[in-house]
Amino acid sequence: MASGAPRRGWFTALLRRLHFFAGLLVGPFILVAAVSGGLYALTPVIEKVVYAHELTATSDRTGMPLADQIEAAEAYVGSGASPVAVRPAPEPGATTRVMFADDTLPESTTRAIFVDPATTQILGDLPAYGTSGALPVRHWISDLHRSLHLGAPGRWYSELAASWLGIVALAGLGLWIGRFVRSRRGRRDLLRPNRSHRGYRRLSGWHSAVGIWVVLGALFLSATGITWSTFAGANVSDLRAAIGGATPSLKTALEGAAAAGGEHAEHGGATPGAPTGAANPPTFDAVLAIAKRINVNTGDVEIRPPSAPGTAWVVQEIHRSFPTEVDAVAINGATMQVVDRVDFASFPLLAKLSRWGIDLHMGSMFGLANQLVLFALAIGIAALVVLGYAMWWKRRPTRGLAAAPARGALRGAPWWGVGAVLVVAVLIGSVLPMVGYPLAAFVVIDVLLGWWGRSRRSASVRPGPGASSQNRSSAR
Repeated sequence: MASGAPRRGWFTALLRRLHFFAGLLVGPFILVAAVSGGLYALTPVIEKVVYAHELTATSDRTGMPLADQIEAAEAYVGSGASPVAVRPAPEPGATTRVMFADDTLPESTTRAIFVDPATTQILGDLPAYGTSGALPVRHWISDLHRSLHLGAPGRWYSELAASWLGIVALAGLGLWIGRFVRSRRGRRDLLRPNRSHRGYRRLSGWHSAVGIWVVLGALFLSATGITWSTFAGANVSDLRAAIGGATPSLKTALEGAAAAGGEHAEHGGATPGAPTGAANPPTFDAVLAIAKRINVNTGDVEIRPPSAPGTAWVVQEIHRSFPTEVDAVAINGATMQVVDRVDFASFPLLAKLSRWGIDLHMGSMFGLANQLVLFALAIGIAALVVLGYAMWWKRRPTRGLAAAPARGALRGAPWWGVGAVLVVAVLIGSVLPMVGYPLAAFVVIDVLLGWWGRSRRSASVRPGPGASSQNRSSAR
């Protein structure tokens, strides 16, 4: 065969080199993301234990009117503060959350007052974070998983881990399939580790067997994790919007006379204690009653008063377990007319898949079963990283580090193979910048190292001055 002819096995060699270096360099980030993600999967259970006093009412009797509960929270907070959101008790035995803005708390954080619906007794006062309403322990673990508590720069770590997890998993899957096709007698060992093996073969068997059982879950976590990322997440959102898969948004702007009525309804003419356009307690009851007649049919609800003059009240379902219920309705607080509504049933398919994917990733879709599966999956991914490093260490020579798979796989590929690899790399790199930039940097460094290594080898074999005369003298 001519030296320039394509070689068989070039693609497997490319996958092996990609899997080796990606796992070696990005492994620590994936390990941290897996361990913190596994811990986060258990936070719903942890939260219920740690904050049992705040989350549990003194009885499961029918609650007092929502207005009475809000008034009790307002009296507790004082300073004439009005709530920015209210989450009524979702079920008997649970507490109501009345949330207030607080300038001393971080951005997107509210002060949540926990009220016993049966007695209006205040049972707790805690910060609640984001749209999920996470309490301090869950928020701390979530922030660790998302950004290592480093703020915006820390989110690069999680995007790097999420982006490369899918690449490593796909490369590993390709290698596993190749071994399965070539092997005839040892196929069962690729599905469960052979306990008779020792040393490197034992580690490799465990790595292969664990990997094939978690590969689909790893790909799912990678894909859904990317949707939250800074750079790739924006690309995904733009792509969804371009193909008509964006999540519908609720229109809350009031127009004309409706806006004027909403702004001035609190000034004169209103019966004391009656619903108005302002965020007074009785209005929460009134808009919730209207929403229940429109499209709100679950106990997990958040009620938000107008965020600015000329905007509507919002009643939003926040039930993330299956079946998903995230319907929302906007209501003019002055006229009690419905301004807009959004129903999950009318979401585009991509928007539904995105919602379901996020809820599965967070462990809320199927409750405890979902959380336990996520925890086991996280442990499996963490074990793969540890096994990968153990294999690398086991193969090291007496001195130095284990040699990487040989470079030059693309030199043995046909022209169409080289073209396909380049096109796929450019496409993935443009959508996933935290894959594209590191991959480009690695290729440049790898080429330079290869050139430097060839230069050193050629220098070591080049004859020095006087070498030819010495050879002639020895020949005589």
